[in-house]
Amino acid sequence: MATIFTAWQGVSARIAKATARSQRELNCVSLLAVSKTFPASAIRELYSIGQRAFGENYVQELIEKHAALKDCNGLIWHFIGPLQSNKTRSVAELADWVHSIDRLKVAERLSAQRPEHLADLNVCIQVNVSGEASKSGVTPDECLVLATKICQLPRIQLRGLMCIPEATHDLTQLAQQFKLLRDLQNQLIAEGISLDTLSMGMSSDLEIAISEGSTLVRVGTALFGARTYL
Repeated sequence: MATIFTAWQGVSARIAKATARSQRELNCVSLLAVSKTFPASAIRELYSIGQRAFGENYVQELIEKHAALKDCNGLIWHFIGPLQSNKTRSVAELADWVHSIDRLKVAERLSAQRPEHLADLNVCIQVNVSGEASKSGVTPDECLVLATKICQLPRIQLRGLMCIPEATHDLTQLAQQFKLLRDLQNQLIAEGISLDTLSMGMSSDLEIAISEGSTLVRVGTALFGARTYL
């Protein structure tokens, strides 16, 4: 408990310091614990010390962990990985948030498959802020059209934008990419689209993301340690 508790305290302190340094309101940035590849027991441990929001990248892991942690009341599931249109049903039924919408077809399927007895599914549009061909996400120029169409769908609610910047040690370049997402959010708001979420910033760059307006940082390694992929 001490190790993961210390890590959680450390990340929380980083968020608080970055928020204060940016002269933003206290508690305006939420922590999403990215638990992909880590066991349900690790989520349960963080849950026991107060963390409630957890992010998964793979549909099968979401299914398995959701089932294993049904007794954890108040747990909030965020799906943050690429989502194929033929795998939307489980996400629509189990997740509270989806961060990685980059096609209308995926949004339409989530809307159609969201059970009526559940609250609306919160979604974010993923934007490719770096222009890398290997990255998912819509281009900034495509965002307004997609956002407008998503807002017309039932049982899902567009909450904001998400990005994964280029992996670089150039802090100025990172800041520019995060600023691009913030500016895009402001443009959509000016068009009458209500957005309150900027999902940007991870273990290595959360301070820069917060300085550029992030409201939710996605942290895995700094909480759980390095991942081991088979």
